[in-house]
Amino acid sequence: MATKKKSAISAPKAVPRSGPSLLPWLGIALIVVLLDQVTKITVERSFAYGETLPVTSFFNLILVYNPGAAFSFLGDAGGWQRYLFTGIAIAAVGYILYLLKRHAGQRLFCFSLALIMGGAVGNVIDRLAYGHVIDFLDFYWKGVGHFPAFNIADIGISVGAFLFILDELRRVNKS
Repeated sequence: MATKKKSAISAPKAVPRSGPSLLPWLGIALIVVLLDQVTKITVERSFAYGETLPVTSFFNLILVYNPGAAFSFLGDAGGWQRYLFTGIAIAAVGYILYLLKRHAGQRLFCFSLALIMGGAVGNVIDRLAYGHVIDFLDFYWKGVGHFPAFNIADIGISVGAFLFILDELRRVNKS
């Protein structure tokens, strides 16, 4: 009677997964950071401070610096705000990482947090490297005025916040 010999080579054992991966969400955040930093470097190298390039009847590219937070909040506070806003952003990124790990399977929730995290990291890089955030997108309406200049990181934070609220409203409506 012939017996089968076991092969010395066996199939690799499956590694147990602990749930959905953080990788896609970290990848989205990284894309936001990269787009933000590449556009800021490009504008910084192409424009002098305060220089404006009209693009449309309602949009300019401009190089300005924001030492404060959103809408230049505390922009003239003397420098301490740099460390405050950096600390807040770093704490927020830590909390976002915790939430992403805990809820990695909730797609819209995690997508919104990834956008917010990417934006926060993009602006923290500026604060640490330059002491201010580089802004360059300038929208305006005749008769109304200019909206405060902003950047790609700010777009990530704003879109992420909008999607976060949308996700929460959807969750509440399901209950």
